[in-house]
Formats: sequence, C-alpha cells, structure tokens
Amino acid sequence: MSCGCFGSSVICKKRDAASAIQALHGIDRQLLGSINHFSYNELRSATENFQLSNKIGRGGFGTVYKGILKNGTLVAVKTLSAESKQGVREFLTEINTLTNVRHPNLVELIGCCVEGNKRILVYEYVENNSLDHVLLGSKKKNIKLNWEERSAICIGIAKGLAFLHEELVPHIVHRDIKASNILLDQEFNPKIGDFGLAKLFPDNITHITTRIAGTTGYLAPEYILGGQLTMKADVYSFGVLILEIICGRSSAKANWGDIPKYLLEWAWQLYQEGKHLEIVDRGLEEFPAEEVTRYIKVAFFCTQAAVNRRPPMSQVVEMLSKNIRLNDKELTAPGFFQVSGGSSGATSSNKKSIETNYNQMSSVPSSITQVTPR
Repeated sequence: MSCGCFGSSVICKKRDAASAIQALHGIDRQLLGSINHFSYNELRSATENFQLSNKIGRGGFGTVYKGILKNGTLVAVKTLSAESKQGVREFLTEINTLTNVRHPNLVELIGCCVEGNKRILVYEYVENNSLDHVLLGSKKKNIKLNWEERSAICIGIAKGLAFLHEELVPHIVHRDIKASNILLDQEFNPKIGDFGLAKLFPDNITHITTRIAGTTGYLAPEYILGGQLTMKADVYSFGVLILEIICGRSSAKANWGDIPKYLLEWAWQLYQEGKHLEIVDRGLEEFPAEEVTRYIKVAFFCTQAAVNRRPPMSQVVEMLSKNIRLNDKELTAPGFFQVSGGSSGATSSNKKSIETNYNQMSSVPSSITQVTPR
C-alpha cells in the first residue's frame, strides 16, 4: 500500500471525507479527486479544539490556527466565516483551482474541510508568521530585518504577484495585498497568503465592478470610488507595501509628519522636498541610499493616480531587481486619499471631496512607465 505524503491511514480518511461530500452534495468525483479532504474532527484534534493559544491570525473571512496533524505535519488551519453564502460546488471549484497553484512566493493550499456549514482551509505552516508581525508588530524588537532581507522580501512579493497576474491562467487578482497577508518562512522568504478575497479573471476581462473589500491605506482610488477592480489595484497596494517595508511602520497610521496624513502622502511630500530618505526605518543602521531611493520611486510608480501609469508586476520585478535608471520625469502625484474613521470605504460625507482630489491627480496624460538600462 502506498503511504503518500500524509501516510496510508490519512489517505483513507481523505477518501472517506471525499465520499461523504460526494454523497451529501452530489459533487462530481472528478472535481473531488485533486483536493485533499480533512474531517472536522481531524482538524479539531490538530488544533486542540481550536485552542485560543493556537490562534495565529484573524482576517475578514476567518481565523487561523496552528495545527499538528497526526503524522506530525505542521499546518495552518483557517476557519472561514459560517455566514458565507457560497455553495459547496462553487467552493470546491475555487479550492480545486487554488490547490493547483504552485510558486515559491505563494502559500501552498494543502486541502479543505466541508461539513455542514463549516468551510475550513488547510495551508502549509510558515514559520516566521506575517510580515506585519515581524516588521510592524511587537516581534519587531526581537527580529531586525536588514536592507538585504527587506529588498529580497519586496522582490519575492513582486514575483508572486507577477505569477498570479500574468503567468497563471486564469489570472488572479488578490484584492488584499498587505503586510499581514505576507508570510515569512524560516529564511524570511515571503509567501503571499489569504486568497479569500481573490477573483479569477478570464483573459478577455479588463476589470469588474465589485463591493469594496480590503484594508485602509492600501486601497487604490479607482477601487474605493467606483469599485473598479483590476490587477493595477494590486499594484497600487504593493507600492504602499514597499514604503512600509522601507520605513518599518504601518501605512494605516494617519499622523505622519506635522499634520494628519497617510504614509504615501507623507512620503511623496518628502520626495518633492528631496528628503525622501527620512522615511527609512531608523533601525536600519546601514543601507545603500541609491538603491533605497530607487525602491521609493518604484513605490510611487506603482501608486500613480492614473491606472495606466502603473507598471505591470513583471516590469516591477525588473525595476526592483536590476540596477536600472528610472525615468522619474514620468512620475506624477500618487493617488492618495484619506478615509475618516478608519473605514475601508469612502463615506457619503467625504466621498465628494476625495473624488475631486483624485480627479485632479489623475488628469495627467496616461503613459507607460519607462525604464532605461544604466
């Protein structure tokens, strides 16, 4: 008998779970065949009944627990919100797609559990928690990331997004790129996680209109104002994330400098004043000023107000990883805004002023970001 990666007894359990789902919901066996199925009792045992001490994260779509399977494999178990209206067939179709996604900079989805109204995802366990926890949280005092590590994290995230946007078919827009959704392995290699907000894009669709979902400080203006979700919304969020990685502080903080403003607005102001290196994390004792300056410029290219000015992620990878001279004469003001009360969407009272501000910034002609080899 073949033992497989989880052992023969575990494989039998997966087959039993798959058979139960097929019997209850009439799901095509071919769809179930490529997905690892875990029973609820198995995952409850792995997480010690979802013990609070095993909780390692929480997002808009559920809570994540550290778990240990009976064969000793460490996993991250994400319990999705029970209020989800998604049907079993639709859920399993999406899981089947995501299970087959493989890239060094993406968190691997191992399997799932579907029992009653329970929807649970099982991911690979990533040792060093999230970038938010390491760089912006309490653990920052214990783990100091040098510039080489931060640079590698930026490039790794960019490569993961380029894979989702341009190489994977159908393409995937993540919708919620932020520090807490970037996990770090034992060597601090970044892995993009949490595809709960992802949308699958056929090649013939350039954008969709959707409800606003995401995190304050990372949302592109065209997404907040009109619900237009494109790959360039992910590019915008990544640009903000670059600035966070450089400065070691959260973009959601609204009191940068002398007056209330978000990180992107503050960084742009300093750049215009020729003081952009003032945003660099004071914990970085040494850093290459020219390279950091290039990364800051890349962040501004990614967050341009006009969507067509933002480069595709494959070009962002090149801009970050190669010592090239950026055509910064193409840079215009980023599409930043402020949302009162910490809400992730524009309220009726401030939407008009935000829209006016954004329209002023996006009135410049659209062009493609240009890079010139040095």
